[in-house]
Amino acid sequence: MSRYRIQYAGVAEKVRNEMPVAFRARFDAAMASTPANDPYGHGSKPAVPGQEPTRRHATIAGAIVRYYIGGPPCLVVTAVKIVHGGS
Repeated sequence: MSRYRIQYAGVAEKVRNEMPVAFRARFDAAMASTPANDPYGHGSKPAVPGQEPTRRHATIAGAIVRYYIGGPPCLVVTAVKIVHGGS
């Protein structure tokens, strides 16, 4: 079970919903196994170095994801932007 709950805000949710089914399945699995378990790891970097370490970006299943980390008491990763090539 993941430590952090994954959620998608506005545009990120729209982009995720428009992904081809097979790609979205890989993407969802990667989100559940990487930032949901260790949002500061897996090659993620601060979105703006030196500022807000909880605002990060990473490449997840070939998509670039910008996300915020919230908690405690609620441990949440909120994806706010997703860029992918559609494959």
